[in-house]
Amino acid sequence: MPFGNPIDKLIAGNRRFFKNNLSHTNQDTKRRNELTSGQNPFAAFVCCSDSRVPPEIIFDCGLGDLFITRVAGNIITGEILGSLEYASEHLGVKLIVVLGHKRCGAVQASVNGGTIHGNIGNLVRAIFPAVLNTKDVKGDSVDNAVRENVRLNVENIKNQSHVLEEIIREGKLNITGAYYDLDTGEVEFFN
Repeated sequence: MPFGNPIDKLIAGNRRFFKNNLSHTNQDTKRRNELTSGQNPFAAFVCCSDSRVPPEIIFDCGLGDLFITRVAGNIITGEILGSLEYASEHLGVKLIVVLGHKRCGAVQASVNGGTIHGNIGNLVRAIFPAVLNTKDVKGDSVDNAVRENVRLNVENIKNQSHVLEEIIREGKLNITGAYYDLDTGEVEFFN
């Protein structure tokens, strides 16, 4: 599978997914065997843990194509940043995508407020700035907060990692946000 522009490759894979014309590339024994000596993913993702949003499937990719980090609400933590630094610095990933999605439960919990028990409060607190930033925006409050949460986390990646900041400055890495529509299967990439 040729690796041109990583975003174009993801857009093409997502188009195959939502049009139900999957190619299922890189999902066989031959590909598994190719990867025994190392990996060379073309993009890294920060995405929600939601079971309805598996990047390898919604972008019609296979083994070794994507480097995935997942946490409810696609928030940025030190562990996520370290994983992204590894993907870019050591694996040569040229694109990081922060992927939010329609009807995100973590964002919904943050929008709803109320009493949160256990460590879920850490997620809600991390998402709350997006809720505050969009509280007066017209439209669906959860959808607005999901998109703002993606935008804020793209900025968090850029501003909280000196390693990634340097790779970006060198022109070797791009970071973008995206939004997955659970109803249509289509992904919208942000500018």
